[in-house]
Order: sequence, then structure tokens, then C-alpha cells
Amino acid sequence: MILEAINLTKRYKGLTAVDSFCLKIEPGIIRGLIGPNGAGKTTVFNLLTSLVQMTEGQITFLGQDITGKRPDEVAKLGLSRTFQNIRLFKKLTVLENVMVAAQIHKKYGFFSTVFGLPQFLREERAIKETSEHLLEVVGLAHLRDQQAKNLPYGDQRRLEIARALAVSPKLLLLDEPAAGMNPQESIELSEMIREIRQQFNLSILLIEHDMPFVMDLCEKIQVLNYGKLIAEGTPEEIRTNPDVIKAYLGRAASHA
Repeated sequence: MILEAINLTKRYKGLTAVDSFCLKIEPGIIRGLIGPNGAGKTTVFNLLTSLVQMTEGQITFLGQDITGKRPDEVAKLGLSRTFQNIRLFKKLTVLENVMVAAQIHKKYGFFSTVFGLPQFLREERAIKETSEHLLEVVGLAHLRDQQAKNLPYGDQRRLEIARALAVSPKLLLLDEPAAGMNPQESIELSEMIREIRQQFNLSILLIEHDMPFVMDLCEKIQVLNYGKLIAEGTPEEIRTNPDVIKAYLGRAASHA
């Protein structure tokens, strides 16, 4: 397994946001995590990436226990993510946004930077070349010198993916990547995610409310409701699961 999470639990005083959630991610898979609003999906992402510390549970990534590690330590190991609410550096250029993320693996120190020593120059050149390649992958190379704040919404989503790839992940977490996109943009994004999976040898876990997008793209899907796992299976199994229908449509609608 690329990642295994056991009994992930997060309590906020009297509220249990995630309740004994378990997850296994196989190499090369695209897996979906869905559920109604407030089901705990983004909290799961925050727990996996250590942005929020769990109340109980354990996470193993690439055979290493990462429970309690800092977010930057988790990222350096190869677990990267995008955010539901876009978190770009708005005043930096498109290229600079990706280069900032790639700095996480830099090896040069303070003096190499200040005095422009050869190691600093070599690594900066490599970071720039890698970042330019990632912009080509997500279709933003022609916008490399634009400020991030001037990009259309869909392109900002693509830039977030490029920035997440700059960390050189083995597992990529995508939090509502198709949010705000029209149907054609969603189709193009789905194709891009498949290409990224193949080109970078990635496993991908995504949260998404666009059900046609999820059902077309994901090979396995888990469903959360009120912080609990209520279903897991293939898209067809999830589509016809009565507990899933009830969670999305309500008890009365499920009997209609």
C-alpha cells in the first residue's frame, strides 16, 4: 500500500468530525472520497497531511509511520495536496508559484544563497526547468509570467495542481479540483488527471461533488456521512447503494 490510515478520528469538544475512518490506497489508483456537505471529507485530508492533528488513529505512508509529523515533513516524503479554497500566492507569477513549492527539496543553504555559489545556481536552474515543465503538463506554460490573481478560476485550479506536483509526490490529494468548472472544463480536467497519474506514476485521492466526474474518473470510491464510512466500492456499486442514496437524497426520497 502507498498509504494506510487506521481508525482516523477527530473530535472537537462535543463534535466528532471523523469517526474511526480507515483507508488503504494502492499504487497507481485513482480513488474518490465523497459525501454530503459536512461529512468530514476535508477533515480527512487535513489529518492525512498533518494540517490537523488526529484525536486517535495511525497513518502509514510508504511504509513509514507519519502520525504526528509536521506538514512539511509529510510533504517532503511525497504526500502533496490541493485545497478546496484556492491558496495561491496571488501577487506572484504563475511560474513563481510553482517554483516556491519546488523549493521544499532544495539542498543549498544560507551562504550559498547570499553569495550565489555554484550549488545555489545549479539548483535554482533545475527548479525553474522543472517548474516550466509542470506548467506545460497542466496547459499553463503560455501564462507563466501572469500574476496568479489574474488567472480565470479554472486555470487557478490547474496551477494548484502544478504546484502540488512540484513537491514530487507519490500520492496526490485533490480537494474538489472540478469545483466551479463547466462540463467541458471538467472533461478536460479528468483527462489531465489520468495523464498526470501515468506520467508521474502517482496514486490519487480526490474529493469532489461533481458525481459524473467522480464516477467516470475513479476506480474505487468511499462515502462518508457524519464522519463515518457508510460505503466503499466501484462506481457502479456506489451508484446503486441504498445507504448512499439515503445520505444524498434523504430517507423519504430513497423510498420514492
